[in-house]
Amino acid sequence: MAAKKSKESMIDPANENEFHIESYVERVLFGGRWLLAPLYVGLLLSLLPILYRFFIEFIHLMQDVAVLEMKDITLKVLELLDVVLLGNLIIIVIFAGYENFVSRINVAKNSVDRPQWMGRVDYSGLKIKLIGSLVAISVIELLKDFMMEGDYDDKRQMWRIVIHLTFVISGVLFAVMDLIADKRESVDLAERPSKSAK
Repeated sequence: MAAKKSKESMIDPANENEFHIESYVERVLFGGRWLLAPLYVGLLLSLLPILYRFFIEFIHLMQDVAVLEMKDITLKVLELLDVVLLGNLIIIVIFAGYENFVSRINVAKNSVDRPQWMGRVDYSGLKIKLIGSLVAISVIELLKDFMMEGDYDDKRQMWRIVIHLTFVISGVLFAVMDLIADKRESVDLAERPSKSAK
C-alpha cells in the first residue's frame, strides 16, 4: 500500500498536466462527430423536393395515360423509378453514415421495421451500396435515352456510357479491395493465437 502511495507521489506534475490536456483534446475531437448530425438532417430534408417531384410526375402520368403510347408510359415509369432510387440512396447514406460516424440509432433497435442492413453496413459496405445505387441510376438514364425518339446525340451517349462503365469498374475495384482487406484480417486473426502460444 505504501509503495503504491509512493508511486502516485512520484508522478511528475508536468506529465499530469499533459495527460489532462490530451484527455480534453480527445474529448473535443470525439464530440466533434456531432457536427456531422446537421448534415444528415439536411440530407433527410432533401427528400422533400424529391417527394414533390415524384408526385408531380405521377400526376402528369395519370392525366395523360389515356393518350400515351406504351413506350411513353414506360419512359415515365422509368423516371419515377429513377426518383425512387435516388431517395433510397439518400436513406442508405443517412442511416449508414450516421451509425458509422456519429452514433447508434437506438430508437430503431427493437423496431420490427428496422432494415436488416442497418447497423451492419460499415464504411466499406457503404461505398459498395453507394456505387451500386449509382450504377442502377445510370442504367435507367441510359435506358431512357435509348428509348427516346428523335435526334440521337452520339457524343452525349458515348459520355453517358463512359460514365456508366466508370461506375461499374469503380464498384468492382471497391469490392476487390474489400475482399483483399477481409482476407488480410482473417490471416492476421489466424496468426495471432500461434504467436501468443510461442
